[in-house]
Amino acid sequence: MGFIDGIKERARADKKVIVLPETEDRRTLEATAMILKEGIADVILVGSEAEVQKNSEGLDITGAKIVDPATSEKTAAYIDKLVELRQKKGMTPEKAKEILLNQYLYYGVMMVKMGDADGMVSGASHSTADTLRPCLQILKTKPGTKLVSAFFVMAVPNCEYGANGTFVFADSGLNQNPTPEELSAIAGSSAESFQQLVQEEPVVAFLSHSTKGSAAHPDVDKVVEAVKIAKEEHPSLKLDGEFQLDAAIVPSVGASKAPGSDVAGKANVLIFPDLDAGNIGYKLTQRLAKAEAYGPITQGIAKPVNDLSRGCSSEDIVGVVAITAVQCQSA
Repeated sequence: MGFIDGIKERARADKKVIVLPETEDRRTLEATAMILKEGIADVILVGSEAEVQKNSEGLDITGAKIVDPATSEKTAAYIDKLVELRQKKGMTPEKAKEILLNQYLYYGVMMVKMGDADGMVSGASHSTADTLRPCLQILKTKPGTKLVSAFFVMAVPNCEYGANGTFVFADSGLNQNPTPEELSAIAGSSAESFQQLVQEEPVVAFLSHSTKGSAAHPDVDKVVEAVKIAKEEHPSLKLDGEFQLDAAIVPSVGASKAPGSDVAGKANVLIFPDLDAGNIGYKLTQRLAKAEAYGPITQGIAKPVNDLSRGCSSEDIVGVVAITAVQCQSA
């Protein structure tokens, strides 16, 4: 069974309610039809019933709940809560009403905050910043989390590396140039996410253009420091670095370049030194190795809300909804 098939099976076993606010995007509605047909989750669509029906012409979305902020009986309570949460930032009832009636992402996050949905997926037609801003303002960070970060689950076909070809790549979607302390936090969260989703032991490699001192540069020093901090902060995790990519995942290269490391050649969680490397790495793997790329999945938010690439397909949305549902089960 492939990675996403296993995730869908787990999602079906304990169905959660996922809100999809981007009902102006046809891909969201195509995904809704597939999600309902496969029984992956219960879906809430935010928008007017007329617009949703118009945009979903030819699709069977029977079973999805359509919530129109302009007419919902819950909207007044959402306005009051948003004012309460953001009053110190100058939020007024008038501003809150305008936001919730016109910015469906905010409405979806309020549904999660108030317990009317378990999680949310957005980003097909919004930037990562637009998707995460309401989450950080309303849901806040998960207790004990130092940093919100993002990762991709990469499922590489016919691959003997990682966990039968499955990897977590982080941070590939959010933090531009993490400090050593932030890289350590990303590693800890990513290992937890890998365990949760893949259900195998995480083996964490910090990546660089250097392996164990083979090159000297401040960029290498940053990764070396991150590994030192991570070993202190996460003593139970199997982690090491700095590694070039081949030394991290190819057993023969790992044994040659980093003898004695219990991570070299065995890694399944790859921590990239910055967002440029992480984003390029996942897209290279997706396009050249024809890997399935699910994400960017966020970690560190108090409740599960996940982003999408604006180049996503409706099938990608289905996959991220299934992952979000499994995250909700653990939450």
